[in-house]
Amino acid sequence: MIGRLAPSPTGALHLGNARSFLLAWLSVRARGGTLLLRIEDIDGPRVKAGAGEQVLDDLAWLGLDWDGEPVLQSDRLEHYTAAADELLARGLAYPCVCTRKEVEAAASAPHEGADDGPVYPGTCRGRFADLDAARAATGRDPALRFRVDVDAAPFEDAFLGARPGHVAGDFVVQKRDGGPAYQLAVVVDAAALGVTVVLRADDLLPSTPRQLLLYEALGLTPPTFLHVPLVVGADGRRLAKRHGDTSLRWFRQQGVAAERLVGHLAFLCGLRECGAECRPADLLADFDLSGLSRQPVRGDDHGLLG
Repeated sequence: MIGRLAPSPTGALHLGNARSFLLAWLSVRARGGTLLLRIEDIDGPRVKAGAGEQVLDDLAWLGLDWDGEPVLQSDRLEHYTAAADELLARGLAYPCVCTRKEVEAAASAPHEGADDGPVYPGTCRGRFADLDAARAATGRDPALRFRVDVDAAPFEDAFLGARPGHVAGDFVVQKRDGGPAYQLAVVVDAAALGVTVVLRADDLLPSTPRQLLLYEALGLTPPTFLHVPLVVGADGRRLAKRHGDTSLRWFRQQGVAAERLVGHLAFLCGLRECGAECRPADLLADFDLSGLSRQPVRGDDHGLLG
């Protein structure tokens, strides 16, 4: 078993992130597997200076370790470009010059909305011979879109069970600036690093069928996926700044001990009673995902300072 932790240095690590990372760590360490750390630092202006170092420090403070040196996506750009070039050369991707506004306008009917945005209507399919032709004809830098010719890529989630894997619309695999889109980068990385299991929050469920299509197109073996429910606020929405400061950095500044915070995360995972104090290693002997709620769990009413 080879798993991974994949933080993004776009902000401070919060309780929701930490819970997912704890579960990913436990799922691999409890089975004697290898755990890799990949820093997803290619999201342009969203990457914050110093956030990567803070994430590593927070993970170490929690007691979550990893094997080998951290892998930076920014060091692997040529691998993503090679994969995008392969898809383009094989006719599995095509240049697209449509702006986000144009895509939204074209997908104006209510039924055209995908789980994570409007469905691309295929405006640029067959329109340009290659990237240079698209650029010359429009004066715009083109993105690359993957050609989707199926309605679904069903899969078996190791936590949620059978999933229909609905997928709609051609999606971006290379951005207009030449950088990789998330879907392509994580597929290329997981295959290159030999990752066999991916545990992540279920807000990424819509990404899974797209990634499975890319694994197939590139002739790569996909990992086993486990999607766990989100940590949410009182409004039922994913934990965020609107729910107050739930960053690990803030709790550390308030003097909350790592054992107390890990115990709280274990409580949110259904692994310990409320108020428990422990280290991640203390949870290995009886780790079992069966106690994890299949519904979102409330995380802003944490009581860690009481």
